[in-house]
Amino acid sequence: MTYTSAGVASRVGRLDGDTVLDVGFDGDMVAFIEAGAPLADGRAVPGARLLAPLVPRSFRDFLAFEGHLTNAYRNLGREVPPEWYEVPVFYRSMGTTVTGPDTVLPWPSYSRQLDHELELAAVIGRPCRDVAPADALDCVFGYTIWNDMSARDVQRRELPVGMGPAKAKEWDGSNVLGPCIVTPDEIDLATLELEVRVNGERWGGDRVSAMHHSFGDLIAYAAQDQTLLPGEVLGSGTATGGSGLELDRWIQPGDVIEMEAGPIGILRNTVGPPNAVPTNERKDN
Repeated sequence: MTYTSAGVASRVGRLDGDTVLDVGFDGDMVAFIEAGAPLADGRAVPGARLLAPLVPRSFRDFLAFEGHLTNAYRNLGREVPPEWYEVPVFYRSMGTTVTGPDTVLPWPSYSRQLDHELELAAVIGRPCRDVAPADALDCVFGYTIWNDMSARDVQRRELPVGMGPAKAKEWDGSNVLGPCIVTPDEIDLATLELEVRVNGERWGGDRVSAMHHSFGDLIAYAAQDQTLLPGEVLGSGTATGGSGLELDRWIQPGDVIEMEAGPIGILRNTVGPPNAVPTNERKDN
């Protein structure tokens, strides 16, 4: 995990129960992963606050849960294309859009319908290219929770163009990671369950084993003729019931979103107020 404390901008640490221990590394999480995750005997850091566990080199987000896709496409007025069952396609986003646990989530000025998306994310741990699905998980440093925030009204306008998503998924603070990264030896993907709660009420979730395309499939597809680097993040896509779009229920300013995934813990954030609307905003926004 990455933390901050009094007089410290950000440091790499590890969690021992509820105690944050500094790992003794002078660099960020991506550099730490590249260096082979050298752990020193850590000192306890009183008053530490968790940040996003890393600023990714990039985000790749997939659509691996059939239940989510079926629900979401129905509410978007679309049918699931047969190609989805064959190809684990993804879109890209900027790592600089990341925010972490216990932050207020920005509501972009150009949207009137904000949504959350419950995902599991794999963090690449070593360079890999042209890797077989059966071997791809060996390239993973660890897993974290990803709340892929979405401007649904904007997404409806962008989808017919056939590119993107673009501004429907990308603004400062639109990609929420945390609260920490858990290494593969501490997670069982076959039994791991994902859950999202809004103001304490369960809205949805699913087992990772329900993914139609496995993380091995996702990594292998992205790594065809392209080297994936340490610190790149690949998302599972939204778990079934993990978004308001599927339920026609919509988060509001002040709502508290909690996403939980076994040993990774709880990623908790509060929805912020809508940002000021620019004077040149289109009327159909």
